[in-house]
Amino acid sequence: MRTAARMRALLEPLGWTPQLVQDPFGFRCLPQVHGAALDAADALRGVLEVEINAAAENPLLALAPADYHHHGGFHQASLALALDQVRLAALGTAQLSAARLGVLVSPAFTGLAPYLAQDEDGSSGIMIAEYAAQSAIAELRGAAQPVTLGHAVLSRGVEEHASFAATGARRLLEAVGQVRLVLACELLAAVRTLRMRGTSIDPDSELGRFQQEAATALDPGTADRKLTADVEAAEALLAG
Repeated sequence: MRTAARMRALLEPLGWTPQLVQDPFGFRCLPQVHGAALDAADALRGVLEVEINAAAENPLLALAPADYHHHGGFHQASLALALDQVRLAALGTAQLSAARLGVLVSPAFTGLAPYLAQDEDGSSGIMIAEYAAQSAIAELRGAAQPVTLGHAVLSRGVEEHASFAATGARRLLEAVGQVRLVLACELLAAVRTLRMRGTSIDPDSELGRFQQEAATALDPGTADRKLTADVEAAEALLAG
């Protein structure tokens, strides 16, 4: 609901008219997929707020009366599960972004040249960006593997379970970079599509201001070239 409301607020001022009976899932299911990712991020935040403020040392020392208590409060099962959920949700977000990128390089949807290339035989446009996005998604699939599937028995059988939450956190850091790369490829395609169609969004709207910012940051040229700098500029724009 939050994502749908946000999208309505961004899109309603545009006065656009849908051209298809049913849009591809990359657009139509955006609130369901991206909204689930936001829910997962909120759940992780809730777990972190508890764990950061918890006394997890073992044993736990009490002052009045003086005593100590052995316990399992250090076990990060909740954190590991929350981290797994966010990484899986991030994968879905990236997959939907790549689906929209696939739409933007297709003449059937944009009315433009394939791959948003210059109208010349043999031009590849931003074709390689789609490969980069799919490569990042392959990395994301590996990072999304739930760490809670792991198991360990240590200390002569006394410590017979592990959360692997630290591994989950490292995998999430990796996933953030991969998701940003996928989104940067989509942003690159979206900005080029608007330029090639001569579409300018109202500069007083939020989307219009972002279009101007992106137009300043991204090279307007459409000649075939190495796109590394373009993608890196889009990543920096998203990170900022």
